[in-house]
Amino acid sequence: MDKKRNSVEFKVTGRYALFADPVTRVGGEKFSYQVPTYQALKGILESIFWKPTFIWYIDAVRVINKIQTESKGIKTLQSDGIYPSLKNPKKKEAALTDLSYYTYLRDVEYQVLAHFDWNYQRENLKDDRNEYKHHNIAKRSIKKGGRRDTFLGTRECQGYVEQCCFGEGESFYDNYGELDFGVMFHGYDYPDETGKNELSARLWRAKMENGIIRFPLPKGDWDSSMRRPIRKMTVKEFENNRNFTLIDNDLTVADLLKEE
Repeated sequence: MDKKRNSVEFKVTGRYALFADPVTRVGGEKFSYQVPTYQALKGILESIFWKPTFIWYIDAVRVINKIQTESKGIKTLQSDGIYPSLKNPKKKEAALTDLSYYTYLRDVEYQVLAHFDWNYQRENLKDDRNEYKHHNIAKRSIKKGGRRDTFLGTRECQGYVEQCCFGEGESFYDNYGELDFGVMFHGYDYPDETGKNELSARLWRAKMENGIIRFPLPKGDWDSSMRRPIRKMTVKEFENNRNFTLIDNDLTVADLLKEE
C-alpha cells in the first residue's frame, strides 16, 4: 500500500461490532454489514484525535479475523412512545419495550491505513495548519489507545486501538481472492467539508481483495446516482479563543507534543 507523509496506521479490535445496514433499520431491528464502513472508521480516527483544521481520509482497511455474526434479542423502548395520549389513554398500561433482534459481527480485528488533509473550507483556521505537530499527536494518541472512547459502529460495541504496521501478520483472507459486498453505505458529506449547506450520504460498490478493502476518497465528482441528499444543514462555526484553540496553545495535548 502507498503511504503518505502524514499517514497513520493502527489496529482496532472488539468482541462485537455493528455497522448497521440502513435498509434493516425500518422495522426497528439492525443487521450489520459484513465489513466496516468508511464513515465508521473515520469516526474511530476522530475519536483518537481530531481538530476541525483537517479531515481524515481512510485509504484502506484489512480484515484480519474470519467474518462471523451473532444475533441477540434486544429489548428496546417502543418506537411510538410510552406515555398515554388523548387518542390512546391506556398506552401506559401496555408494555414499555419491544423485542428486537440485532445481528452483530463477532470477534473482529481490523488494520487501518489513513491520512489527513487540511480542511480548506475553514480558512479562518489556517494558522493551525502545522502538519508535523498534528501528525505526531495523532501517532502518539494511537499509541495511548486514543483520546476518547472508540466504538465499532454503535455505542454498545467498544473498540480497542493499538498501533501496528499495516499489512503485518496473517489474515484469514490472505490469498482469498476477491469478495464483492454489493452496494454499501460509504459515508456522509458534511457542509463544513463540502462547502454546501446540505447533508448527503454516499454509496459505493464495496470489494475486498485478499482481505484488503481500498476506499475511494470523497474528493472530486462522486457518481450522482450513488449520492442521496438527506436534509439541509449549516456549518458549525469555530473561532479561535472562543470554542477553538490553536495547536501551539492547546493544553489538552501538551503532553503529546513533548518529544519522546
